[in-house]
Amino acid sequence: MAEPTFSYWERTSFTDNADVIIIGSGLVGLSAALHLKKQQPSLKVLVLERGLLPSGASTKNAGFACFGTVSEQIENINRSSEEEAMRLVAYRWQGLQRLRENLGDANIDYHQYGGHELFMDHEEGHAKTCIDQIDYLNKLLQQAIGKPDIYSVADEKIAAFGFGKVKHIIYNPFEGQIDTGKMMRTLLYKAYGLGVLVLNNCSISAIEQEDGRISLNTSQGNFKTPKVILATNAFAGQLYPELDVVPGRGQVLVTKQISNLKLRGTYHFNQGYYYFRNIDGRLLFGGGRNLDYKAEETWNFGHTEAVKNQLIAYLNEVILPGQNAEVDYWWSGIMGFGQEISPIVKQVQPGIFCAVRCNGMGVAMGSLVGEEVAELLVGSI
Repeated sequence: MAEPTFSYWERTSFTDNADVIIIGSGLVGLSAALHLKKQQPSLKVLVLERGLLPSGASTKNAGFACFGTVSEQIENINRSSEEEAMRLVAYRWQGLQRLRENLGDANIDYHQYGGHELFMDHEEGHAKTCIDQIDYLNKLLQQAIGKPDIYSVADEKIAAFGFGKVKHIIYNPFEGQIDTGKMMRTLLYKAYGLGVLVLNNCSISAIEQEDGRISLNTSQGNFKTPKVILATNAFAGQLYPELDVVPGRGQVLVTKQISNLKLRGTYHFNQGYYYFRNIDGRLLFGGGRNLDYKAEETWNFGHTEAVKNQLIAYLNEVILPGQNAEVDYWWSGIMGFGQEISPIVKQVQPGIFCAVRCNGMGVAMGSLVGEEVAELLVGSI
């Protein structure tokens, strides 16, 4: 296919006149765009998106507005340090509040129904380890986010929920859930209202320094700008392989509507590798990345029979036993993970900044990650 030829008008108004080009129109990219326009309204901000809708996970995630289960807090402390793990808790909590402030609870369908970590019959040892750490973690998290008694044992909920093979539940009343489709629509409208231009179906093949400007080679032609923000999360390694970002595919289903659905809130089990929630009288359920890490370390959307079969088995045996719930939707999203638990927000080359690796918690931290990279860029002008 011949390279597109832009007209004079297209070059002067679209491709060559942006002060900043943001690659990626997900939560991080659009949050960065909004913050740039609020800090410097005269900036011409252009967002390039490879897909018709935001690629990756922003419109494909489960809509969990959460800052972590007991299992996750223990793992993060073991992987890093107590201080770093609590810094991340505070960062996620502040990010959630910023998301709500920026967009409004009604616009994102936010509900604080609480979060539940489930432990199966065969996980008695792991459950005891987590339960024994509740008082310790509650003291740490109270210092981090100012809320007391965050985690508590709630085994009495098991019968009411109708679960099968579940032995223990740890409850957190401060977790919430959102509609990520509504979130992204609201973000797009706010961006448009501030004069941000978003162009879709425009994938980036190379970023080059050229005569004091940055040249972006794309599927739609060449764009030039003095400043670039890379906000492609899991896909960052396609342009900068040296970044510690590994893709992780999450496979998700949504059932048909279920009469008298008893579940309300967010739920995790198997150390967070499986997660489900209520949505519009249906059940959303996803996970299974741990069945074959290498197979799920992919930039390709899609499904595997192993994960689909496991999700269906857990759906019918654990979550909704005996109900034979019918699946209405299947999809997958690509998250970005790394060795460290914090996101990467830094300058990677002169004039080029990145905000990536949200470690599966983009809803919680995305707003602040976007603002942080925007501040870095503004400081360089």
